[in-house]
Amino acid sequence: MSTTDKLTKRSENFSEWYNQLVQKAELADYAPVRGCMVVRPYGWTLWENIQAGLDRRFKETGHVNAAFPLFIPLSFLEKEKEHVEGFSPELAVVTIGGGVKLEEPLIVRPTSETIIGHMYAKWIKSYRDLPVLINQWGNVVRWELRTRLFLRTLEFYWQEGHTAHATAEEAQEETIRMLNVYSDFAINDAAVPVVPGLKSEKEKFAGAVRSYSIEAMMGDTRALQAGTSHFLGQNFAKAFDIQFLDWNNELQHVWTTSWGLSTRFIGAIIMTHGDDQGLILPPKLAPHQIVIVPIFKSDLEASRVMEVVERIRQELSGFRIKVDNRSEVTPGFKFNDWELRGVPLRIEVGPKDIEKGTVTMARRDIYGKPGKSVVSQTQLPDQVGKMLEKIQASIYERALTFREANTFEPKNYRELGEVEQKGWAFTWWCGNAKCEAKVKEDTKATTRNLPLEQPGGEGKCIVCGERSTQKVYFARSY
Repeated sequence: MSTTDKLTKRSENFSEWYNQLVQKAELADYAPVRGCMVVRPYGWTLWENIQAGLDRRFKETGHVNAAFPLFIPLSFLEKEKEHVEGFSPELAVVTIGGGVKLEEPLIVRPTSETIIGHMYAKWIKSYRDLPVLINQWGNVVRWELRTRLFLRTLEFYWQEGHTAHATAEEAQEETIRMLNVYSDFAINDAAVPVVPGLKSEKEKFAGAVRSYSIEAMMGDTRALQAGTSHFLGQNFAKAFDIQFLDWNNELQHVWTTSWGLSTRFIGAIIMTHGDDQGLILPPKLAPHQIVIVPIFKSDLEASRVMEVVERIRQELSGFRIKVDNRSEVTPGFKFNDWELRGVPLRIEVGPKDIEKGTVTMARRDIYGKPGKSVVSQTQLPDQVGKMLEKIQASIYERALTFREANTFEPKNYRELGEVEQKGWAFTWWCGNAKCEAKVKEDTKATTRNLPLEQPGGEGKCIVCGERSTQKVYFARSY
């Protein structure tokens, strides 16, 4: 797809806008295998910045990285009944290796609880070995029927944390701690406002006792589950016999957790912040925080301009900078190109700027002339840092305002059906799976989560009218 083709407007066809933008901005492309994607360098750099933000937080909370095999014996998945039932429709199974039929089929990992549980059973013998706090970065395969770049692909990249603890209380604390880590990253690095909360029994992870998620509202008001954290209880510990001698020299099963965030989060960034011009990337994660566009017409002007550009580049070396010195395209083309790619801040340097000792700065989050300002070259290092902070805060506030404007509290079931077409519904729910299923059948909306921060008090379930002390978000989702 050519980058010069006009981008479909979000308001006209949000889905087509998204698909075009992922390719035109060179984040990813379709692979020869149906449902798989090729992550291009620009998209991979964005993922690396996401990794860095998360990995720092993981290590600050005491976690270490390791790597586990891509292939898992089929018998491992069958040890945890609920787990295998949940994933069986999505499994990729290897039956031949080296031209020979395998004695036992191998599963290309959809997630790693089983293989990691097997290894933890070997490593953990005493309470002195606990807690085990391990994370791995890798890829997994889930045979999805309907796919979309970043949001849902057969193979995707992620991190998955797996921890083992001596008590249920420790494991539950870990589950919430990592949910809060995801929330902190989403809000402060990605500028994506999220709601952390508890998933319903129907929506929880296969094999978990309790599942939690961070939910984000996309630009079309649909919800996206952007990260999950699971309290697994002793389900996998008993399936894989992960035991330890406690303080009283008695044999106990450990309590485990798992938590993950994937390249799906790139989709969250695109759909939360993007506009009709293209991407708007948060400065903390953008592959290029600043693009410098030199403007000149003659070789003499080029020499003078590029000398100043190089000096500015060095003065701003603490930022991620791209100097666009392409000679085969016009400055206007470059402006549009980098707006499409979502670079937070553009700096224009031309002959008139050199004479005046200034540059022109253009904010990506404010499109057109209102986003431009003329700044003295001597003040540039200080002004750039402040401007990037403003952009980071601005896009978060805009996304939060959008979510609040499109979240409703319906008074009755009829209103719930009307709200579902507009955005999210925040309403009382009794917790009954039948009420949950009725909403999905009638509106196609599902429970997203029961937010950790509840309003308190009580009300009547929006479906059946029974007394309820908890509120839930209903929404259509990706």
